[in-house]
Amino acid sequence: MRYIYLLIILCCFSCNNERLLYLPEIENAEITEVLDVSPAYIFYDETELDSTLLNRKNLISTTNWLVNVDKRLTLKQAIPKIILMQEKKRNAKMHKNENAKNYFTCNDTSIGSLGFIEFTDVVFKEKIKIDTVYHKYNMPTEENLKRVAGFHASSTIPLIFKDSNHFEIGEQESKIYELKNKLNKLTEINFIGIHLQLYFDENLSFQDYITIRRKINSLTSDLISVDFNEFIY
Repeated sequence: MRYIYLLIILCCFSCNNERLLYLPEIENAEITEVLDVSPAYIFYDETELDSTLLNRKNLISTTNWLVNVDKRLTLKQAIPKIILMQEKKRNAKMHKNENAKNYFTCNDTSIGSLGFIEFTDVVFKEKIKIDTVYHKYNMPTEENLKRVAGFHASSTIPLIFKDSNHFEIGEQESKIYELKNKLNKLTEINFIGIHLQLYFDENLSFQDYITIRRKINSLTSDLISVDFNEFIY
C-alpha cells in the first residue's frame, strides 16, 4: 500500500504544473501503513500571500486522511490550513466515520518509504501569548514537586520549543537529547506521573515540528502523558 501511495504522490506532482512537495523526514516511524485513505496536500507556494496552497478536493470524510505538508512551511503558514481540514471532518453531519483518523505523511529515511504520525485528537491553539498562559515562570519546581509527590494528580509540565534542538522547561534551556533524562527525573519526583503541555514557536518549520513530535511520541509512557491541546505562540 505505501509503495502505491508513493507513486500516486509522484503522479500528482508531475500532473499539477510540476508542483513539488517535500515531505518531512523521520526515522523509525511507529506507523508505516495506513489503509482506506484519502490525501490532502499543503504545498509551499511563494506566489500565494501566505506561501501556502491547499489541495483537499480528494478528501472523503469517512476515510483516514493523509495530510501531506511541505516541510519548508512554518507553523504559522501550515497550521491554519490543518485546522481548516480538522474542522471539516469534526463538523461533518453526514457520512461520518468515528473510527477514521488523521495522519501526517512523512519520509521514513530508516526504511526508504513512508511513515505516518497520527494527530486525530490534537487541537491546535494559535496565536497564544506565551507570557499570559501557564508557562515556564509558574512551572512546578523540583522542590514543590517533592512536597506534593504522591498526594496530588499528575503535574502539568510546559515544554517550550523554539527550534528542534532546544527546549525550555521551567526557567532552564536544555538540548533536545536531554529531554528523556529531564522527564525521567520529574517522574521520579512525582510517581503519579506528569502531563506535558507543548508550546511551539510559530516560526518553526514543519520539519522541526515533526522532529519534535516524533521525539515526544517516543517518550510517552504510563507516567508521561501529552495534552491534546498544542499551543502555537
